[in-house]
Amino acid sequence: MKMNRLNDQINSYLEFVKIEKGLSNNTILAYKQDLTEFINFLQVEGIKSWPSDVIDINAFLARQSQEKSDSSVTRMISTLNKFYQWLARQNIQKLNPMLEVDAPDRKVQHQTALTENEIVQLLEKIDTNKKNGIRDRALLEVFYATGIKTSELVNLRVQDVYKDLQLVQIHDGNKSRLIPINKKALNWIEKYEKEVRNPLVHKKESSSQNLFLNNRATKITRQAIWQIIKRACKNANIEKNVTPNMLRYTFTVHLLNHGADLQVVQAILGYTGNDIFQRELSQKRILDVYLNSHPRL
Repeated sequence: MKMNRLNDQINSYLEFVKIEKGLSNNTILAYKQDLTEFINFLQVEGIKSWPSDVIDINAFLARQSQEKSDSSVTRMISTLNKFYQWLARQNIQKLNPMLEVDAPDRKVQHQTALTENEIVQLLEKIDTNKKNGIRDRALLEVFYATGIKTSELVNLRVQDVYKDLQLVQIHDGNKSRLIPINKKALNWIEKYEKEVRNPLVHKKESSSQNLFLNNRATKITRQAIWQIIKRACKNANIEKNVTPNMLRYTFTVHLLNHGADLQVVQAILGYTGNDIFQRELSQKRILDVYLNSHPRL
């Protein structure tokens, strides 16, 4: 019922821009496509009203940036800006999270990475005296150890972690790849499973195979990962706007700074532009380069 209400509000907005603004049919169709994708995201994440927290908006834009071009993401930001302004004028949604999102003409073209010291602070300032803290530490250790996407982290299963081999199997759509993982991350996974995940699964009688779970013993969401990162940054007094994409970029920069081959890093990240070369890379070669270049082993 609530999603029907949100769809009705989108239709009212599209009617407004058609009649009051006199926009072309192509422009209105573009708005409709953008807002439909936004509402689909809210439905998947279980969000039943227009988000008022920029964390939710950033989670949506992060997924968009993984799937679309910069120009498409820029258009999406513009669409959401206009839509939230209309929501405010209609007294539907007073809080506008788009005010905290970079405007399209200020879109950052050059990413920044966290320093190695900032990564240490980010991880070690997490309060692991709490069960969720143990989970958060394990999750962020895996994030930085592997450089995987948020979607890949969300869908990581217990059986995908080969602890003896120091490898993790990553599933990305119809493709999968084996990538290295360091012992620190593996140790935290083991601690998390023993002290948090296994008792939680038993208590909730859950059948979930996903490695990282919420307190209901169901698969953790992208939105929750954004909140974990934000909370960790606050604890570590890191004022940079740290996103999952920044952590992925940081992983890349740190490996390259320590002498890793670019082609090996691309293979780990799952880039498909050099498939032929990647097929020639042995798993041993990738693991050797990783173990010689990742700063947190």
